[in-house]
Parts: sequence; C-alpha cells; structure tokens
Amino acid sequence: MGFSQALSGLRAAATNLDVVSNNIANSQVVGFKSSRAQFADVYANAQVGLGTRVAGIFQDFSEGNIEATNRNMDLAIAGKGFFRFDNQGQILYSRNGQLTVDKSGYIVNADGAQLTGYPRGTELGGQPQVLQIPAGGLAAQATTQLEGTFNLDASTPTLPAGTFDANDPSTYSYTNSVTMFDSLGNGYPSMMYFSKVGDNQWEVRLSRDGEVAPEIGNLTFDSNGVLQNATNMDAFSFTPGGGADVMNVAFSLNGTTQFANDFEQTAMEQDGYVSGTLMQVSIAEDGGVIGTYSNEQQVNLGTIALANFQSLEGLKPAGGNGWIETQESGIPIISQPGEGQFGKLMAGAVEASNVDLTQELVAMIIAQRNYQANAQSIKSQDEALQTTMQLK
Repeated sequence: MGFSQALSGLRAAATNLDVVSNNIANSQVVGFKSSRAQFADVYANAQVGLGTRVAGIFQDFSEGNIEATNRNMDLAIAGKGFFRFDNQGQILYSRNGQLTVDKSGYIVNADGAQLTGYPRGTELGGQPQVLQIPAGGLAAQATTQLEGTFNLDASTPTLPAGTFDANDPSTYSYTNSVTMFDSLGNGYPSMMYFSKVGDNQWEVRLSRDGEVAPEIGNLTFDSNGVLQNATNMDAFSFTPGGGADVMNVAFSLNGTTQFANDFEQTAMEQDGYVSGTLMQVSIAEDGGVIGTYSNEQQVNLGTIALANFQSLEGLKPAGGNGWIETQESGIPIISQPGEGQFGKLMAGAVEASNVDLTQELVAMIIAQRNYQANAQSIKSQDEALQTTMQLK
C-alpha cells in the first residue's frame, strides 16, 4: 500500500508551506533573503518509489531593491558583501544596514551587535575590530602649513625700494588676510603684503599677531608671468602667548602668477583649527566613517569592513537577519567597500527583502494543492484498504 509515499508527500508539502510562509512573513524585513525547499525522490531497490524527502532548504542571495530612507546611518551594499558584526564574541554577517550609535559610541544594529572594521590609525586589511566613535571633541590643531595662490597684476606700478610701512597703504601694492591657530586654538589674524619692486620682481611680507615679520620674501616671474623663483619663503616660526607651543609654519606661494589681470586670490589654505564637538556621523561609499565637528572639520574615524564567501549557500542562518560561517561556506574574504569584488555603500538607503510576494502567493497555492492531493491519496488508500477488508 502507498501510505508511506503519501505521508512523505504530506511532510514535504508541509515543509514547503512553512518555507513559503516564512518568506511572506519576512517580506518587509530589510536585507532578508528568501528560501526555497528542494525535494528528492526516495527509492530502495524497487521500481516503485517510496515517496519524497526534503533535500534541503536553500537561500536566494540575489540583491534586493535599494530603497532610500534619507537617514545617515542607514546603509545598503550596492553589490556583493556582508556587514560584519561582533555579537558578544560571535561574528555575524548581515545585509541589514540599519545602524545606530549607542551611548558608548559603538555602531550597532537593532540587536546591539557591534559593527566591525578598521578604527582610525589601524592598518586596512588586518583583522577587523569593533568600530567606536571617540568620546569627547576634536582637539585644537596648530597651523603647520600655509599655502596661497594668487594672481599679481603685471600692470601694477613699481614702488620705491625701502619705503614699506604697514600703516601706509601707498607703500605696498596688495594685501590679503588669513587666520592661523596655535596649539590651544587661539586665532592669530595675519596679513600678507605684496609690493612690486621691479619688473617681474615682488616682495612679500607677513604680519604675525599684528607685527610685521622682519623676513622679506622675494618672488621672481618670467616674461610669461610664471613664477620662477621664491626666496625666503619656505617657513617661519614664532612664539604665541598664553602657554601655547612654538609655531613652525611651512609657507608656500607655489602656483602664483603675474598676469595683466586684477589681483586675485585663487586659493588660501592653512591646516590649523579651533577645538570642536562632534555634530554628525556619516558614511562614505568606500566605508569611511566621517565625523563632522562644530569647527567645520571632517575627520575619518574608521573604515567599515565587508565580508564575502566562496559559497554563500554554506552560510548558516543565525536569526536576527544574520548568518554565521561554516565549513561549507569557507572562511570569509575581508575587504573594504568598493575594493575588488565588493560593492560600494549607499548611505541613506537600505536593501529591501528580495522576496517576490506575487511569486510566493502562487507558490503557496501550489504547495496547498500538493498537500491536498497527498491527503486525498491517503484517503484513496484507506478506501482501498476498507474494500479489501470487506471481501469475503
């Protein structure tokens, strides 16, 4: 009799219904991957089979749609890779990039698992560590480099030598202001004075904290207005008050030109700043964790690591929309977003579940019909058995 075949069919159909129902239940879960039950027939040295069995439950790791959320700490991976989390010592891998920063500064998911990567100051490509936003603000930084680029008007009249007076604008050709900072974050407004002293010849003076430095820089241009030589322009030092460190500043006017156009500052940069407090954390497409501070400085606080595997089907579901590695998956391949096979990160977006609801509803109807057909098979076998028992 075929009771065993029908029972195996019932069990298989019930498993299929469970899988389809689980897909539907998780159709709105960020980063969820749908599953499929696969079946195999059962034979035992007989022409008539013994039914069916579940060969395995396999997951579909195809990428879901990317949906915008406009939230800085929501991340989607546009391509291959998994986020790597440390959940109290257990390493989990997930495509769900809904992240927050907890009270201790760790970047965590909804279950409190900590995102891993390469903290600031660590070498990329090593063993990933948990990422933590540094407590406190950004300390002040003294100016160590001052770089400016200008156009000096070639038609400017030549000034008499030895007549410079910072208080008399007629004794210099142009001025430009810049603020430098000491190690305590104190600002020092400074002025640059440009004086044309001959054909293609200019003198440059710099005031520091209101006093004009004794050094005089000299700029020499060729007949095409290109800077040929800059002397006494490499660096300068001075001691600020209030207990700040001595300032040693590298000074450059490389790229400055002398054309018959108006005086113009095309660039002015210095690397000092006041102290600041953290205002916002954002994520770059290459995984950089960027801190924006109240002093308008942006600092890379670390880099998110991604993982991938030779056999995704070998990953074991661990709940919480995560997986753990197994011998079947192989060891993880670790890198940063956008490198090699790994996708880039998209901030302000998440990856939706890859469940196709229409397909799942059709699969549910088919599984239900299959269940009913196997139940009917049992009923038919029972009726045949009853008929046999009634024979006299």
